[in-house]
Amino acid sequence: MERALEVGKKLVELTKQGRWLEAVDTLYSSEIVSIEACAMQPGKQRVEGIAAVREKTVRFLNDVDVHSCVVTGPWPHGDRFIVGFTLDHTPKNGPMAGKRLNVEEAALYTVKDGKIAKEEFFCKMPG
Repeated sequence: MERALEVGKKLVELTKQGRWLEAVDTLYSSEIVSIEACAMQPGKQRVEGIAAVREKTVRFLNDVDVHSCVVTGPWPHGDRFIVGFTLDHTPKNGPMAGKRLNVEEAALYTVKDGKIAKEEFFCKMPG
């Protein structure tokens, strides 16, 4: 549990600072599996491998204007931990383009060999 908690604390620290790509580059396994709550346009709900997760992260950062992001946690449990995100943002593309949204999300991370091997997102959509 100590290793998962250590990774979780570092992830929270980096994401609070908006250093999303650094988190991916330093904390994620090369064989990472990422599962979103729903498919993000134009992406897929499930992506595998560090290159695909990095691409997904870059696309997200380019496709939204983030006004604020509150990051809470981590809450550890064995080789896993949960982090909460409250994201105030405005999408630049798609059906919600130009509409300011406040989305609550929790992510369950699984750590293997000191790296994040899996991330699963659970989302509470506005409305």
